[in-house]
Amino acid sequence: MSSSPRPRSASDLILIAILVVTMGALIIGALATGFMDGMFPPEAVTRQGREIRSLYDIVFWIAAVIFVFVEVLIVYSVLRYRRKPGQDELPVQTHGHNVLEVIWTVVPTVIVAYLFVISLQTLNSIDAVAKSPDIHIRAVAQQFRWQFDYLAEDGVTTLFTEDVATSDQGGGMHVPVGANVQLQLTSPDVIHAFYVPKFLFKRDVVPGITNRFDFTIDPAEAGQTFRGQCAELCGTGHRVMLLDVVAMTPADYEAWKAAKIEQAGATPAPSASAGPVAVTLEETAAGIKFTTKSLEVTADQAFAIDFKNEDPASVPHDVDIRAADGSVLADQPTIDGGTATTYTYAALPAGTYTFICSVHPFPDMTGTLTVK
Repeated sequence: MSSSPRPRSASDLILIAILVVTMGALIIGALATGFMDGMFPPEAVTRQGREIRSLYDIVFWIAAVIFVFVEVLIVYSVLRYRRKPGQDELPVQTHGHNVLEVIWTVVPTVIVAYLFVISLQTLNSIDAVAKSPDIHIRAVAQQFRWQFDYLAEDGVTTLFTEDVATSDQGGGMHVPVGANVQLQLTSPDVIHAFYVPKFLFKRDVVPGITNRFDFTIDPAEAGQTFRGQCAELCGTGHRVMLLDVVAMTPADYEAWKAAKIEQAGATPAPSASAGPVAVTLEETAAGIKFTTKSLEVTADQAFAIDFKNEDPASVPHDVDIRAADGSVLADQPTIDGGTATTYTYAALPAGTYTFICSVHPFPDMTGTLTVK
């Protein structure tokens, strides 16, 4: 039985128009209601991040147009060529249509070539590192903490070190807005990753390799703090590897930097003698946790804690004492994993205090010290 083309009319164009308008209305409605917000990354706060966001937007909208075009054709074909009662003939089959074959070969080739070019340009731009950046910082990632070494202009000499990675604990990586900051990434143990969502950027931290990248935070972001984290599963304590990037005005940064350099160069005052120890307690750190969460001593008597760190060698801990208002009453030096020490503490008045690991100030490494 021969096939004959189905009659075409203005209804075909009307059907296509209805489908296009419907798809467009759905997209506009999704944009207006915020439904599509989850399909886009957050607004970038760095110059490099804006380039990444721009590339993402281009790729997204090209894909969205292709999606709408294909869906309209599918729905149109389903409706236009659906089988009706008593209809046994097939529509006209098209074979070897040269124009169509050229179109579906050339158009995708042009799109892919365009995406390749703009992707390469963006990659080259964000991977470029300056020979003389404004700020040199070395980020050391280790199980399970971040350390930031602020370097001199030679990019080698350490001026001072910030070993508290989050701003809520008084630390974080402080940088001036508008400055070209070059970050060196190193690890003494396993693979980690530096990731700040608002930078739209992630870079691995590989043992034995120093990775570098530059970033410049927009001046309008001064005063903001951006949360980051290790984005590579690095062990049992991976979840505690958080970090903050604190954006400061250039003047505030210079004042903060001067104070840190002065503090690093100052000779520490000798600690007061704790006096005769009345009691020695025991505490152990294992698996980034204190095994004992509650300790008790007598008021107005010096005491000691025999402390064992049973975590890996690259995981340091300490046992500091803090008052109810968060002020530090006893700041002890850290010890590496696999070692032990005895900390001595001066007498405390009756009350309730907190003992905490300053390197990992999280609930699992925080306990209650009762003095009575």
